[in-house]
Amino acid sequence: MWIRIGAIKMSINEIMLAVFLLNIPFGYIRGNAARFSRKWIMAIHIPVPFVFLLRIFSGLNWTVIPLLVLSDIAGQIAGGKLRKYNFQLNIFYEI
Repeated sequence: MWIRIGAIKMSINEIMLAVFLLNIPFGYIRGNAARFSRKWIMAIHIPVPFVFLLRIFSGLNWTVIPLLVLSDIAGQIAGGKLRKYNFQLNIFYEI
């Protein structure tokens, strides 16, 4: 059985939300890495193929790429802020 391109029917809002949520854990990891280190670069680039596949399988064309990039960046920033907020509250050290 072949996977048909455009088999998933999702709106642009659903895809943007999925991209945002996908990037939060990677932004969380990136928040602890030294800038331009291997870990930092990997945390930024690992979700990109998944975003590409999500866009292709949803049947959307290339015109939505800027919106997905913005969602990607927003998820990375939110994950980094979440890490900073967790360490300020010492949530992980109380257990």
